[in-house]
Amino acid sequence: MSPGESSLYGSPGNQHTVLEPGIDYVCQRCTACCKWPGDVRIEGSEIAAISAFLGISEMDFISSYTRLRANRNGLSLIEKGNHECIMLKGNSCLIHEVKPGQCSGFPNKWNFPGWRKVCEAIPMKVSQ
Repeated sequence: MSPGESSLYGSPGNQHTVLEPGIDYVCQRCTACCKWPGDVRIEGSEIAAISAFLGISEMDFISSYTRLRANRNGLSLIEKGNHECIMLKGNSCLIHEVKPGQCSGFPNKWNFPGWRKVCEAIPMKVSQ
């Protein structure tokens, strides 16, 4: 990923979410969303769930797997030097069962213009 590419990626709360009424996307676990730069926000209740799932204390989870968000307003999962999430091992999420809401919400609750270029999720019609 080139340095200019990081501006292509969004995060929850952006003002450019592109939702399609009657369509939900089914994740194909391509891991593309686990590999772009930026914050993966961690909320308080998620800290408890993830640390319990990993079998470690909340303080150990915070010190080993999180950092202060870029806006200095809360915690984010650490990303590796190549922008991969610290919880990504190969093509598997170590915390898939308890992954943060930001992760489970993409792309159906939030996304960004051009997200289809990097995500392999399959569109499925849903009854309204």
